[in-house]
Amino acid sequence: MLSRITHLAFLFLFLFSPVFAQQKLEFFQTDWGNKLAINDFLERTKNDGYDGIETWFPYDVDAQKKLKAGLAKYDLKVIFLVGTNKGLTYEEALNLYEENLQQIIAWKPVKINSHTGSDYWTLEENKAFIDIANKASKASGIPIVHETHRGRFSYTVPLTLEMINQAPDLRLNLDISHWMVVHERVIGLNDALLQQILPRIDHIHARVGFAQGPQVNNPTAPEWQSTLTTHLDIWEHIIQNSSHKVFTITTEFGPPPYLPTVPFSNVPIADQWEANVFIMKAIKERFAND
Repeated sequence: MLSRITHLAFLFLFLFSPVFAQQKLEFFQTDWGNKLAINDFLERTKNDGYDGIETWFPYDVDAQKKLKAGLAKYDLKVIFLVGTNKGLTYEEALNLYEENLQQIIAWKPVKINSHTGSDYWTLEENKAFIDIANKASKASGIPIVHETHRGRFSYTVPLTLEMINQAPDLRLNLDISHWMVVHERVIGLNDALLQQILPRIDHIHARVGFAQGPQVNNPTAPEWQSTLTTHLDIWEHIIQNSSHKVFTITTEFGPPPYLPTVPFSNVPIADQWEANVFIMKAIKERFAND
């Protein structure tokens, strides 16, 4: 009897130890700025250790066929982006948003990442988009997250908190690089307002921002080490405190003009793809050392 109790106790400790309980991380490569043919892009993504891609949903039927075939060929998953069209009237944008969500849901992606609302609209107007997304997510079982992004309802920390209070089911994709530049400071993990938002995060866009811009010129440069560490600390905290068994991360360093260039020649001063692979490896290393 004692032996059986000892065995069960050991099994309990094993199953619920931090190492065993640690989430699986799935990494997605952005196709932002991609100039490769779709198959070449997907092959390179797979070869560099990604689990999938994040891309805007292709409404062109031929592009859909090529994407679906390529994802199957390279055994890659997909997160789709959807957005509020701020060039339309409010009513038109709201209707189109709902239509686009239904098209994307039919693909059964891993997640849908939404660029939601507009910084020109009221909290109530922006909340209408979130209500539509929440309803679609519950009906379909597809997680829909709303990205913290300049130009959207979530462009500042206080306004995002205000929306959380109005929309209790709101789930977020944290791209904290936007808030770094909006608030003109490197926001640390211990920030009191940020701490209230972190439990709402279900997806991360891993890009390193700073007080004067949404993207450092090269995340491998030693002058950005402290800023990089700040971001890694925040991401690690989110993942470790998440209840999700699988946590998704998209590496999202962007192309020029997000990526600075040499004046006159417009040559990028760093490699976008290498920056994204570097950040993926940095996150993996952080968790390998836990």
